[in-house]
Amino acid sequence: MSIYVGNLSYDVTENDLSGVFAEYGTVKRVQLPTDRETGRMRGFAFVEMGTDAEETAAIEALDGAEWMGRGLKVNKAKPKEDRGGGGGGRGGYGGGGGGGRNRY
Repeated sequence: MSIYVGNLSYDVTENDLSGVFAEYGTVKRVQLPTDRETGRMRGFAFVEMGTDAEETAAIEALDGAEWMGRGLKVNKAKPKEDRGGGGGGRGGYGGGGGGGRNRY
């Protein structure tokens, strides 16, 4: 299981997050996703802890807490959804020759 941490300051580091979450148990991993084009942090992170009990304690303590001037959003991370292959079907706009109106 993983913890989602949202509304983070763009100045936060992995060490900053590890330090805060370490108060609630063993921090196994911290991920700070960055924008592919700019390399800038995206304002959220994922934290994995040693046990479910540690994760629950961290979520309960930190959700809504103010840190680095921002109110944190902390909850269980949801599994990544498959966004599909894109594209999608296009409606049938073809066919039907002719064109003008029939006048009687």
